[in-house]
Amino acid sequence: MVSQKMVDRINLQINREMYSAYLYLAMAAKMNELGYTGIGKWLTVQYHEEMFHAMKFAEYLHDQNAVVAFAKIDTPEFKEKDVKPLFEHVLAHEQGVSASIREIMDLAIAEKDYATQTFVQWYINEQVEEEKNATEILQNIDLVGNSAQGLFMLNTELGKRDPSVPLDFNKI
Repeated sequence: MVSQKMVDRINLQINREMYSAYLYLAMAAKMNELGYTGIGKWLTVQYHEEMFHAMKFAEYLHDQNAVVAFAKIDTPEFKEKDVKPLFEHVLAHEQGVSASIREIMDLAIAEKDYATQTFVQWYINEQVEEEKNATEILQNIDLVGNSAQGLFMLNTELGKRDPSVPLDFNKI
């Protein structure tokens, strides 16, 4: 059984994951409006991953016989309309999510909550991948520059991303 403090912290993380999903969906809509449908698809897949992350936390609370409390999701804020600044925002956002996940691990360690430590380790590993993906996209943007041809190639490549989110939260 997890402490109430841990339940509250995980519920906060659920909200943060849902905000992340909402942010990526808004970014996808903007990129689609600007004709970057491949980047829009990449961001839409990211939306689905973030929702999966939120629901995985919720399932963990259910498994611990704890209450899941959904809170208001803030309106996503971003102003970027160009590809590079948008992915700089993505990377900064993911770095913030990583810090938030580490806070949960720190609490789990302080409380000697071994089940949550084991559970949250998956998210720590996932955040390494999330930051790596954003960094690699930024590196590719730097390689192609701001040329129309380069952005076309990047847009096409990112549009090939397939959803990798499992449908059953209990089978991961």
